[in-house]
Amino acid sequence: MQIGFFDSGIGGLTVLAEAIRRLPDKDFLYMADTLHVPYGTKPKEDVKQYIFKSVGKMMEQGIDALVVACNTATSIAIADLRDRYSLPIVGMEPAVKPAVEMNLATGKRVLVFATPLTLQLPKYYALVSRVDEKGIVDSLPLPELVHYCEALQFDRDVMADYFLRKLSGYDLNEYGIIVLGCTHYPFYKDILRSILPAHIEIVDGNVGTVKRLSALVSRFGITGRGGSGQVRFMCTGGEPAYIDKMQTALAMLLERES
Repeated sequence: MQIGFFDSGIGGLTVLAEAIRRLPDKDFLYMADTLHVPYGTKPKEDVKQYIFKSVGKMMEQGIDALVVACNTATSIAIADLRDRYSLPIVGMEPAVKPAVEMNLATGKRVLVFATPLTLQLPKYYALVSRVDEKGIVDSLPLPELVHYCEALQFDRDVMADYFLRKLSGYDLNEYGIIVLGCTHYPFYKDILRSILPAHIEIVDGNVGTVKRLSALVSRFGITGRGGSGQVRFMCTGGEPAYIDKMQTALAMLLERES
């Protein structure tokens, strides 16, 4: 069985790493839309076209299931992708619901980090409206963070300074959870933990997404199609250097969690 993972860049590798740990007997194909990364600052209709072109190339490779490992792409195209293709398709959404549930008893607020486009889309507004009855969710766009991640900018001092500047207008004592609402953002978990107050938890949707993937492929009756744990990489720009970057970033993630 070959499971496809799609993102605009390397962010979806944070979801793929979780899948490799939980589903070690599957094969994986990872596609990055390097011609158009980042999505979060581009017009919605343009992004939808990019997504369908990339997913079409993945279908030609014979994938049995698809993870849209990008919150922005999920918000824009997941319903249309499911209409077009009959295989299991799993999307991402910011982990606002579990964060709100965890924080209700504490009286603390929830702060969601996400791309500007994710925060502007009706899907995000509907999610927050549905689960945030107490009005405890705030949202912070981080338009530069995907660029930093794509450049493999993980210098602790540089990125700590960036986050501190972005958070300078917030009283962090009021918050109990920060939600990482873009799959690129978990690359910075360790740096965030080093600068945030100890009481603040950091959550993302990766574990929940992989659990949904596992349940969905079981429901479709394709769990018996084993694999060898192989990971293949593709990118729309076809750059060998970007393939190398994805391999390096994935190895870093797997080593960090081992």
